[in-house]
Amino acid sequence: MASIMISEAHDHLGHSVTLKGWLYNRRSSGKILFLQFRDGTGVLQAVVSEPENPELFAASARLPRETSVIVSGTLREDRRAPSGCEMQLTALQVVHEPTSDFPIELKEQTPGFLLDHRHLWIRTGRQVPILRVRDAAFRAFRAFFHERGFVATEAPILTGASVEGTTTLFELDYFGDKAYLSQSGQLYLEATAMALGRVYWVGPAFRAEKSKTRKHVTEFWIAEAEMAFYDHDANLALQEDLVRYLVETVVGERGDDLAALERDTDRLLAEVREPFARLDYGDAIALLKGKGHAVEFGDDFGAPEEETLGTHFGRPVFIERFPVSMKPFYMKRDPKDPSRVLAADLIAPEGYGEIIGGSQRVDSEAELVSQLEENKLPRAPYEWYIDLRRYGSVPHSGFGMGLERVITWICGAAHIREVIPFPRQIHRLYP
Repeated sequence: MASIMISEAHDHLGHSVTLKGWLYNRRSSGKILFLQFRDGTGVLQAVVSEPENPELFAASARLPRETSVIVSGTLREDRRAPSGCEMQLTALQVVHEPTSDFPIELKEQTPGFLLDHRHLWIRTGRQVPILRVRDAAFRAFRAFFHERGFVATEAPILTGASVEGTTTLFELDYFGDKAYLSQSGQLYLEATAMALGRVYWVGPAFRAEKSKTRKHVTEFWIAEAEMAFYDHDANLALQEDLVRYLVETVVGERGDDLAALERDTDRLLAEVREPFARLDYGDAIALLKGKGHAVEFGDDFGAPEEETLGTHFGRPVFIERFPVSMKPFYMKRDPKDPSRVLAADLIAPEGYGEIIGGSQRVDSEAELVSQLEENKLPRAPYEWYIDLRRYGSVPHSGFGMGLERVITWICGAAHIREVIPFPRQIHRLYP
């Protein structure tokens, strides 16, 4: 008798098989018991009749939810069942029976309760398909760059200097010296790009932002790339190709999971298959003012402004050429207007907001030193970074993508905390 995963069930219709998993739910209809088993790849319904097998019926009827089991039976097609097929149960072996009732009922629960029980919540409902979509998104990101000849590299988690500014750093003691949890691997990727040409990485990042919005966590995964000999336009073209590839690949691989999440994948695909919109920052301010937003040139965009921009275009939109005052020290200034930088944020539609930030980088020593001074940053911690402009500097560009934000958009999730296995927020460090 073959031992299979639930995802393989349709390939074994008419055959007796064995499954290993957990009892997810149970209901009865008179003398017939319907059991739902899960194994991480799906949910399968099994049926046992009391008249036909009274001992098995009785043994199954008393088991609490989340009992781990090994079950055997014959698979048959049944389009009414959750997975399109069901098992006629013939044997059940208990691996472990819970010592108390499973705390998460299959009904509405408060977010606080669910987050307190996140280690158990991830077994239920929407959480399993979301985590499978997350897996597909991570693999698609790596596949995109591998197919284009980029080299995977890494950046340190512990750093001695800031990338995005000092106000959102987690500081710690490093053998008597100050160190910080990384906000981004960008500066280090610039160094490896000068060695390898085009590089990328996926790793954790930390921002000590005291924000409680649905788009913020303090620890998240950032996907970054840096490219030698790429200008601003080439950078945006690559980002557009990446987002389109991610969405199309994940929808293709995880269509069933997205359907379980009730995600409108036709709409999602339509949003990315058109050329992405591009809008100058100044024109974005004018558009927002025309739609009733109280914004002025030099203001950053909050969630309402981002939602308006995404809704206006109905597809991802690049906001380009921000004022120098709004962006970090390492961004190259626009030769046509030095008060602006060659940078862009990519705004996703449907209210999901910014998913990528990128720019062409400063490529001369004099410019970089001047911009460090303008930002009142000490030179010594960045001396190695200045070196990159002393020895064979070239035009280069890069970007960082918040993977959780992209996954939130792909899943149509209401909050970013749902798409990361164990979210870290201002007042949440456990579980």
